[in-house]
Amino acid sequence: MAKNILIVSSSLRAGSNSELISKEVERGAISAGNNVEFLSLKDKKIDFCIGCLKCQKKGKCILKDDMAQLIEKVNNADTLVFSTPIYYYEMSGALKNFLDRCNPLYIRDYHFREVYLITTSAENSETVFQRAKSGVEGFVECFPNSKFMGVFSGGGLTNPKEINTHEEILQKAFAFGEKL
Repeated sequence: MAKNILIVSSSLRAGSNSELISKEVERGAISAGNNVEFLSLKDKKIDFCIGCLKCQKKGKCILKDDMAQLIEKVNNADTLVFSTPIYYYEMSGALKNFLDRCNPLYIRDYHFREVYLITTSAENSETVFQRAKSGVEGFVECFPNSKFMGVFSGGGLTNPKEINTHEEILQKAFAFGEKL
């Protein structure tokens, strides 16, 4: 059965490696017969959460920005895939801000059951993404009907579009998408 997959790309840099890898994951997921929506935060206006907790009563945020539409996309997806470059061994500020603003979902009947993480980094090690993974796992723990499923990491990437010279990573990203 086809899944509704939402890929959220949090890099704000044009031609970013994390976005290009995410696009390859998207291609793989589509080839497997899934419905996939690719969402870039690049052009979105997302204010910081102000901690008023009014969303816990109303099920929606009082702030007037692009997040009202984005929350509906998150709510209605079966599978969420968050993509981030690694900054200082952590997820990007854009992704953290996005996750913080998902607070209205706590009181809703959210649909997502599976959550994945895609990371890219200049450093090429198996541990470089651990703090970002931990942050996304913390998000998932707040939604007891969902489960953190895994990480796809592309390391050794510094310059924009450098991933285009790493065919082996792109092939693995496609295969990762096929298995979502």
